[in-house]
Amino acid sequence: MTGAEPFIAQAISGIAVPVFQTLWGQGGKVLGLFGKTLDKKAKQAIFNASRQYAQNYTERHGILKVLGMREPVSLESVYTTVQFLDDAAIRSFESVETLETVYREAKQRSFQSKDCPKQAGITVANQKQYLMVLGSPGAGKSTFLRRMGLEALKGKKGQFKHARIPVLIELNTFNQGDVDIEHKIAEEFRICGFPAHQEFTAKALEQGKLLILLDGLDEVPTERMNQVIQHIQNFVDLHDKNRFIASCRVAAYRHNFRRFTDVAMAEFDDDQIKNFISNWFGREPQTGQECWQKLNYKDNKAAKELTQTPLLLTLVCLLYQRSRKFPTNRATLYERALRVLLEEWAAEKGVFKDDVYKGLDTKRKEMMLSEIAHDAFQADHLFLPRREITDQIEELLAEMLPDAVHTILQQRLFASLGQTHQDSSSVQRIQFWEVQSIQMS
Repeated sequence: MTGAEPFIAQAISGIAVPVFQTLWGQGGKVLGLFGKTLDKKAKQAIFNASRQYAQNYTERHGILKVLGMREPVSLESVYTTVQFLDDAAIRSFESVETLETVYREAKQRSFQSKDCPKQAGITVANQKQYLMVLGSPGAGKSTFLRRMGLEALKGKKGQFKHARIPVLIELNTFNQGDVDIEHKIAEEFRICGFPAHQEFTAKALEQGKLLILLDGLDEVPTERMNQVIQHIQNFVDLHDKNRFIASCRVAAYRHNFRRFTDVAMAEFDDDQIKNFISNWFGREPQTGQECWQKLNYKDNKAAKELTQTPLLLTLVCLLYQRSRKFPTNRATLYERALRVLLEEWAAEKGVFKDDVYKGLDTKRKEMMLSEIAHDAFQADHLFLPRREITDQIEELLAEMLPDAVHTILQQRLFASLGQTHQDSSSVQRIQFWEVQSIQMS
């Protein structure tokens, strides 16, 4: 039991059939797949599979339970309409130097000026056949993709104006093994009992009946990134009648998806923050109003600064829900936010899930971040290149967990050599490589 069964039941009624009816064609044929009018039994089988598909999607992608929430909530019950930034705003993220300049010029704890042009996310999704959604961690990229899928499932009753079956693929599932998007799609239909699921998938792709949601390009390992990108490019070129929405962190994006329009998640403005809080405390409207009012007190300025992304706004709501107040000390508030990000959000995303990181507890992570922040403060740097941070982390890890660093270096070398196991020749290469590294340092 997830606690969200009533929502699922309500969502499924009226969803299961509408979007799939687009595939039934004239005379009850399904994508022309069976070449003849379907009998009553076949229609019932397809209806049951459609219903199961909608239920599976809603259960897997329509429920939120993050940051220590005691009970799951439906995505739609707390979802706040997002906005996208234009091309000029995206360019401000292209280098550390540009980002720092923009941040300093804003003269506030924000990456965006208050008059930065924005567009409603759903409007852009309806306009663009190929959409790349960029944003910082916790900005709501994955939530947006999942919401678009829910809207598509509603057919004409939803806000997504194209009759497409949504299929969400988490790209971190391509961290190993073959990269095969069509197989992943077919599996989604197979587990729901679609007749001839592979043929069904091929025909749906051929006729452009799918909304393919590719979530988390940044979660693909660096050594496999080029392979995954090339496969996505080829897949999109081959099946260009379908619609695609992908997501990636800004810092990890390479701007090399030819067909895709790049947009960036805009920070929440006051209207969105207020709406999110109202949705969050939906069953306690008075509490929601009090939360919003207190958030705007001068003493709570630090808490208000954390509300510009859905992830940290969720944290703010949880803090208020538990104590009916916000820590007025900025350091205390930021400490709590950092602890949540290092523990609960990292666990949710699978960060540090390898055995090699077991010794890297929260205290050590905080110590590393403190060292990096201290050095950056001394140098008057607000942002640092990834390579520089990586080098600092390796140096600090070498002091804290020398055995872990040795294992990480081995894993990195295996990946570059395409090795899947440690044979004697690869161990010799590691030893040689490590000696060369020491000599060059």
